Amino acid sequence: MALENSPESPVPVRTVLQAVAGWIARLGRVWVEGQITELTVRGGTVYLTLRDPVANVSARVTCTRQTYEATVPRPVDGARVVMHLKPDFWINRGSFAFTALEIRPVGVGELLARLERLRQVLAAEGLFAAERKRKLPFLPGTVGLICGRDSAAERDVLENARRRWPAVRFAVEQCAVQGQYAVGEVTEALRKLDADPAVDVIIIARGGGSLEDLLPFSDEALVRAVAACRTPVVSAIGHEQDSPLLDLVADLRASTPTDAAKKVVPDVGEQLALVHQLRDRGRRSVGGWLQREWSWLSSMRSRPALANPVQEIERRAEQVDALRERARRCLSSGLDRATDDLAHVRARLTALSPAATLDRGYAIVQRPSGEVVRHAKDLAPGDPLTLRFTDARVTTTVNDPPEDHPGA
Repeated sequence: MALENSPESPVPVRTVLQAVAGWIARLGRVWVEGQITELTVRGGTVYLTLRDPVANVSARVTCTRQTYEATVPRPVDGARVVMHLKPDFWINRGSFAFTALEIRPVGVGELLARLERLRQVLAAEGLFAAERKRKLPFLPGTVGLICGRDSAAERDVLENARRRWPAVRFAVEQCAVQGQYAVGEVTEALRKLDADPAVDVIIIARGGGSLEDLLPFSDEALVRAVAACRTPVVSAIGHEQDSPLLDLVADLRASTPTDAAKKVVPDVGEQLALVHQLRDRGRRSVGGWLQREWSWLSSMRSRPALANPVQEIERRAEQVDALRERARRCLSSGLDRATDDLAHVRARLTALSPAATLDRGYAIVQRPSGEVVRHAKDLAPGDPLTLRFTDARVTTTVNDPPEDHPGA
C-alpha cells in the first residue's frame, strides 16, 4: 500500500524505512545459489558477499558462526553454494542484507559432472582429435589476441612476445572474460580475428580464477566456434592446473599467457644462436668431408702406381719379355724333342721295314691277288706268282713242284 504524502505533509524517515522493511519481509525465506566472496569471521558472526555466477550482481549475507561451521566442507572464498536466506532490512541503518539459515556447498561436483558430459559429447564428435590440430606458423606476421580489458594476461603476452621478437605485430580484441557476456564477446572477437587474412594465429588468454570464473571457456558455443576456425588457435586460460574445454579443442594449449607468448613467437636470440650453431656445424661437416677427401687423394697419389707409373710399365714389360723368352725356350725344346723322337721312330721304321730286308737280297713271293706265299708247299705247278725285289717286280710261273728243303 502506497504511503500518503505531499510536500506539505511529508512522511518521516522511520515511516518510510518501516514500509520498506515490511515490503522486504513479504519475500519470505528463499533458497539462493551464488558464489561466496569477501568472507570474514568476526566473533560469533560471519560476514560474506554472495555473488551471482553470471551477472555482475551481489548481496551482503550474514550468518551465525554455528551455521557456518555446521557446513561440511566449510565454505571458503570462491566456493559455490546454495543458501536458505531470510531477507532483513535494518531500519536503524537503512541497510539491506540476508541472514543465512542454512548453507549447502554445491557446484564443484555438479559443474564437473556437467562439463564431463559435455566433454564426452564433443569428443565423440571428433572435435578433440589430434589429427585436427594444426601446426603453428614458425614466425607469424600478425598475432591475434583475445583478452580482458586492461588485463595482466594482455601485458604478459605482449611484453614477452615483443621481448622475444621485437618486430611482432598484434591485433588485440578486448572483451569480457567472465560473466554472462563473456561467451558472446569472446566468440565475436574470435570470428573477427579469424576473418582477418593478416592474422596467422589467435591467442585466447585469461588469468587464473575459480572454476566458476572459467566456465565461459567451457561453453559449448565457444568450443564449437574455435573448432570451426580456419586460423590456428592457442588456449592460454588460467594456470597449469586449470583445464577448460577450450584447451582440448584448441590447436595448442599453453599453461599460462606467458607460456603462450613463448610458444607462438620464436626467440630472436635463440634463433640467431641456432643459425650460428647450424652454420658452424655445416662448416665442420664440409671441412671434415674435404679433409677426408684430401687424405684419400694424398693416399692415392702416394701409391706406387700413381707415384711412378713408368716403373709399373717397365716391370710389366720385363715380365712380358721373360714370358716371351720362356715361351721361346719351351717351344725350341719341344721341337728338339719332337725331332729326336721323329728320328728315332724313323730309324725304327727303317729297321723294321720289309724294304730293308729286300735290300739285303731277299724277295717277296705274292700271288696275283696280293697274298704273300710263305711256304713252298702252298704252290702248285702253273701258279702265277709275282716276285717283289727292292727295285722292281717280276711275274713268273711255277714249273716244277716244290721240293722239300732239308733246312726248311
